[in-house]
Amino acid sequence: MFDDRKLKEFGGKISDLARGKNLSRQEAREMYRQVLLGEQPDLQQGAFMMTLTAKGETAEEIAGAWEAIFQLDTVKVSPVTPEPVVDNCGTGMDELTTFNISTAAAIVAAADGVYMAKHGARAITSGCGAIDILETLGIGVECNVEIVKHSIENAGIGIFNGMSPKVHPQALGRILSQIRFGTTLNIAGSLSNPALPSYGVRGVYSDALTGPVAQAMKEIGYKRAIVVHGLNTNGTKGMDELSSLGETKIVELHEGGQIANYSVVPEDLGIQRAKEENLLPSSDREEEVLSFLRILCGKDQGPKHEIVCLNAAPILYLMGKVKDFGEGIDRAREIIESGRAMTRLRQWVEEQNSSPEAGLDKLSRLLARI
Repeated sequence: MFDDRKLKEFGGKISDLARGKNLSRQEAREMYRQVLLGEQPDLQQGAFMMTLTAKGETAEEIAGAWEAIFQLDTVKVSPVTPEPVVDNCGTGMDELTTFNISTAAAIVAAADGVYMAKHGARAITSGCGAIDILETLGIGVECNVEIVKHSIENAGIGIFNGMSPKVHPQALGRILSQIRFGTTLNIAGSLSNPALPSYGVRGVYSDALTGPVAQAMKEIGYKRAIVVHGLNTNGTKGMDELSSLGETKIVELHEGGQIANYSVVPEDLGIQRAKEENLLPSSDREEEVLSFLRILCGKDQGPKHEIVCLNAAPILYLMGKVKDFGEGIDRAREIIESGRAMTRLRQWVEEQNSSPEAGLDKLSRLLARI
């Protein structure tokens, strides 16, 4: 049985949200605490998440949701690395369906010495999520956080499975698997990385979220961050990546806490505009993985290769490897062409694995087919 007093209080806050009233960080944390612990019935949980999303989340509300997830439902680790760890991921739930860009971009950045602590999930709205891709490549994705920590330290990259009870034991995976619309939980969940990075590139499913998410990242301790929302050619659809189709809206958190807003288009960075159909994923997982490998091997020099380099650029820029995005794109191309991206992927398969030999064998068999 549910506590009637808590039901009424929770319902009252939902009514306040419906009238446009914002929650404090503490109120948002408490409401999400009750969601994670199942202290509210499913109907009230869903109504809360939808009403908050419809109102539009503030930075304080996002930070409160993150705090609840990180405190109550995240197994934490502290990788020992010579440089700060970095995370890049998207919230998902965007309108444009693309192949898994951010995972390929992370491998490219890791190949240049950036320590990547990724936090991803299996596919919910897409055909093949980061976890699905990496599992097919031979990486252990159902492992505990200590193995991921070891991989970050030794291979320079690792991924925490955001839907695994070994990473989020309480409720996050269960809840996310039941909804098919973007909510604060998608945003706060993507930020709930067990390694607690202080540098990150975050893609969001709505232009309206770029500012609040950047401010929330500042509130929860990020030193530097870039938040992006990309658009298609005519600006009618968006993606949680930098776009090679059209304009990308960007909010950047600088080291001193200042926040800057700007946008870029492909022509600014020397990239030819792609066509939407050239970035679509395959409906077949193995074919999608083979396409992913062709990009990292340098065999695919087309639009998919270009958007991967475009999305590796802000990571390299954030960590001082390059002076701007344009230089970052050129550097990403060179990393792929040199073979360093594939070398890093092999190291990742070997390190994040309870059976390295089996993982490397799986990767080798895939590479023989491209």
